[in-house]
Amino acid sequence: MGDGRAGLMTVGDQGASPLRSPAFRRFLLAQLVSATGTAMAPVALAFAVIEQGGGARSLGIVLAANTVPALVLLLVGGVLADRVSRSRILFLGNLGAGAAQAAVAVLVATGTATTAAMSVCACASGAAAAFTTPAARGVVSRLVAPGRLQPANALIRVPRNAVKVAGPVVGGFVVSLAGPAWALGWDAVTFAVAALLLAGLRLAGAGPAGGQRAGLVAELRHGWAGFRSRVWLWSYTLSGTAVVAAWLAGYQLLGPLVAERSYAGAGSWGLIQGAFAAGLLAGTFVCLLWRPRRLMLVAVVTSSGLFLPLAAMGLGLPLLWVLGAAVVAGAGMDVAVVAWSTAMQQQIPDAELGRLNAFSSLGEQLAIPLGYLVVAVASAYWSGGHILLVCSAVILAAGVANACVRDVRRIRRS
Repeated sequence: MGDGRAGLMTVGDQGASPLRSPAFRRFLLAQLVSATGTAMAPVALAFAVIEQGGGARSLGIVLAANTVPALVLLLVGGVLADRVSRSRILFLGNLGAGAAQAAVAVLVATGTATTAAMSVCACASGAAAAFTTPAARGVVSRLVAPGRLQPANALIRVPRNAVKVAGPVVGGFVVSLAGPAWALGWDAVTFAVAALLLAGLRLAGAGPAGGQRAGLVAELRHGWAGFRSRVWLWSYTLSGTAVVAAWLAGYQLLGPLVAERSYAGAGSWGLIQGAFAAGLLAGTFVCLLWRPRRLMLVAVVTSSGLFLPLAAMGLGLPLLWVLGAAVVAGAGMDVAVVAWSTAMQQQIPDAELGRLNAFSSLGEQLAIPLGYLVVAVASAYWSGGHILLVCSAVILAAGVANACVRDVRRIRRS
């Protein structure tokens, strides 16, 4: 497999820590810098919409403008990640996202922000994400030895999860003291710094086998054939379609409402979110110490733990139980992400990694709008607690069904 790693490591590096690789340290630093801005952005964006007189409808339009291009262009981004320099894609994508956030910051600072203008910027940012996401997922296997993929994947999660704990709090203080424009401006700066760091990686494209380059449609067909031929891959994606939709509809949509009615409102919901973020961080350190052999089975079982906090809130258990469930769910989710990433990098040729990651991501996200719609309709007939229990049952059932797939149990660490 011509994956371009020869210029980045030697045989003696196989057992070395990923942190001994200068290229990996550069990539890790870029992730850390970018994460500090990304953690503040949602808070800043919400209050930027509020400042210009918008409400839930305006915020929904802006968020949709960010999400739709990311889904529409994701498969194109996957193809490019397999045929063009991934470091160049990451450089241009982060630069584009930074320019979009800078434009929003200027609009908000000058008092000229409108829902339409912010939606255009959000659309540009979402389009950039469609190209950077598949490219970023194919970088780690280029930077570290095959035997160090899991610790490398876990180390990348450390900055992301650490800022998830403190980032929203810091972002809230920045917005309240200086205004949302400053937080959005900082996000733009972090994108630009990350772009410069990633440009220095100089990773060539994987290129198709034999050096022949097919058209976009042909490469998508080839990627689809590779995706469909791997039962463990499409079954996990199919399970993820149900899990992600049920989790987001239950946690993001109903969670705050149930916290308001059954617990102490915003304070309790903040604690639940903090507990989940703390669990994510704990899961990262678990992955640095634990190296399971059955990677896909571990990913299925640990991701199924997302049913716990939904079930706890649905049953009306005391807040302490909900917090404990959120910590366990967060830890399981992070273990699942690391195990899944490692399995993908070990089982799929580098020249197909971008496309297959794109197909998987698209499959998991397609049902999210449907999940929101179903929960919104069901809330007119059922209580929030009952719907949360249904969402938790969907997550658990999808996990059990996926664990029964023989190919999922067959995938082991290389």
